[in-house]
Amino acid sequence: MARLPANELYTRETAGIRITIRVIYLADQSRPDDRHFVWAYHVRIENTGTRTMQLLRRTWTITDGNGHLQQIHGPGVVGEQPVLDPGDVFEYTSGTPLETPSGFMSGFYHMLVVDSGEVQDVPTPPFSLDSPHADSRLH
Repeated sequence: MARLPANELYTRETAGIRITIRVIYLADQSRPDDRHFVWAYHVRIENTGTRTMQLLRRTWTITDGNGHLQQIHGPGVVGEQPVLDPGDVFEYTSGTPLETPSGFMSGFYHMLVVDSGEVQDVPTPPFSLDSPHADSRLH
């Protein structure tokens, strides 16, 4: 599978949850002449806090290079709603296509604090979707 080297890591920690994202442009799945650009993003969610947390839902905002927004809402991630005890890590890989050669994503994981029943929105780090066909880096 032809891929460009991974971009830098994007990390953010909120409420005892550290989220790290690595983005890879998938040249072999992209068709620039047809305005179809595809990225994979690998997410690492680490519970650095003292409370058990469960990822209930996700909300992503995807912005293409023309400023068009798309919102994605759904239960869990990749079909799972992981429970993270203190020190636990959950990792997954997903992807997104765009019609432009660059864009960016940001979002939230809606996390349940298991012992209290409180739900917290934990923001992801915003991250760039950059291809070699982009004029410049957006984020």
